[in-house]
Amino acid sequence: MSWSARALCALYVVTSAGLAWTAVLDFGHGPARAGCLFSAASLVPLIALVRETESPGCGGGARPDATEALVRAELGAACCERWWTSLGTSHDAACRHRTHRSNAA
Repeated sequence: MSWSARALCALYVVTSAGLAWTAVLDFGHGPARAGCLFSAASLVPLIALVRETESPGCGGGARPDATEALVRAELGAACCERWWTSLGTSHDAACRHRTHRSNAA
């Protein structure tokens, strides 16, 4: 995780803590609806923190080289261009997975 990602995560935590503290103060001395609003708002930076730490570029989630290997394996196992463009309903004439159908019915 880069220093800028760590700084952003720290900012998310501080913002969430500040909003939660404001919610506590509002529940004690202010209108209850403001406390509810600040309680809900304090969850938003935590959601952003989770999304930030799960993104592939920030050290979390899937590794880019593993994802690339998976895509290469799937493309290598693919039949033909017509199969891709027809959503798997037909094959090119030269495709090895094409099934020959007879005209006898």
